[in-house]
Formats: sequence, C-alpha cells, structure tokens
Amino acid sequence: MNTERKIYWGIGIISILVFAGSFFAPGKPEDSSALPWHIEHLSPGVTRVFGLTLGLSTTNDAEQRFGEEAKPSLFKSPEGSLVAEMFFEQVVLAGLKSRIVATVAVPEAELHAMYERGLRMSSTASGKKITLTSEDAATVRALPIAGLTYMPAVRISEDIFSKRFGQPTQRIKEKKSGAIHWLYPHNGLDITLGGEEKPVLQYVPPKDFDKLVAPLLKHGEIIK
Repeated sequence: MNTERKIYWGIGIISILVFAGSFFAPGKPEDSSALPWHIEHLSPGVTRVFGLTLGLSTTNDAEQRFGEEAKPSLFKSPEGSLVAEMFFEQVVLAGLKSRIVATVAVPEAELHAMYERGLRMSSTASGKKITLTSEDAATVRALPIAGLTYMPAVRISEDIFSKRFGQPTQRIKEKKSGAIHWLYPHNGLDITLGGEEKPVLQYVPPKDFDKLVAPLLKHGEIIK
C-alpha cells in the first residue's frame, strides 16, 4: 500500500472513530447542534436540526449555517409530481463530511410555473431534473425548508443509531432495493439502512411524517 493510500485510509478511520465517539460520549461537544442525533423540539410539531428550524428556516439560512452555496434544482417524478431541492455537496459538521439536500416548501402553482420557465431538462434515475432560472433559484432560496436529507460520507453501524435514537417505532423494508427504513415519528426522522450502503437520514416536521411514510408503505412492507 503506497503512502498516499495509507493517509487516505487513516483519515477515513479517524473520521469514523471521531463520529462514533461523538455518539457514545456522555458529554456534549462544543456545538452539539452539528450532530445528526441532536433534534430540538421547539414546540409541538416544530423541530430544529443542525441549527435549522424545519418549516421556518430558509435555504439562505442553511447556506450561512453550512458555509456553502447550495445548488438549486427542480425534479419531476415519473408520476408527474414536482419538488424543489437545494443540494449541498460537501458540508463538514462535527468533523464529519456529508452531503445534504434541503427540500423547499414551494407552493404547487409556483412549482408548475418554475417548471415551465425551466432552462434545461435532463433525465435522472428517478425522473427529470430541471435547471431553474436565476430568478426562480433566488425565490427558492428565500422560502422555508420543508425537510433535510443528511448523507454522511462514512458507513455507520445500526448499534450507533439505536444507542442514540433508541429502537424505531416501525421498520419498513423496500421491496425493490431491500433497504430498511427505521422510523421515528416523534422526531420526524427516517433512517435508511442498506447493508453495505452508507446511511441516509431524512428529517421532516413531525406533523408531515405521514406524508413521508405513505410512499414507503406503498412500495414496501412492515417488518419486526
């Protein structure tokens, strides 16, 4: 193994150990809000994750929080539904690199208007991706964040999640991919675990959790 590769693996191992330590350590880090298990309940149905209040904080707020300019896009599913997203390609929180996607609460009528004004369209594995105009991108940045999807750069064991979040209220297994979703309705949290795949944590306001679960039930099955 050459020196460069040794350094690469060394950094990866250190990142995992630091992240695991932050999950199990009894004390609080200097900025506990940077950790994915730190979910604040500000009032019934209102939560704050990574220092952002879902349903109130904007993408502008997220860009300041994460120190990165997000990339806006509009997506159209095969069923025809539209969603506006802001993509953060490389965020460092609590010493761990991750990717984060912010789903933005854009009114339905405005989503369709943005679609019609779109500059380019390309195919993706899950539908169509539409490039927004600069004006529409600015509009999206100023609207509230409806949800966050957090994708850490390292694999994390189930034991770490159960240690910090406890056992999920429900587990749903996707029929097509085999991925398993750990569901925590009180926290508005869905943790997707796929064997050797890296986990995906999706946060929504608890009041909107049923909307997140509905498609999972449609394409999956409840397991013990």
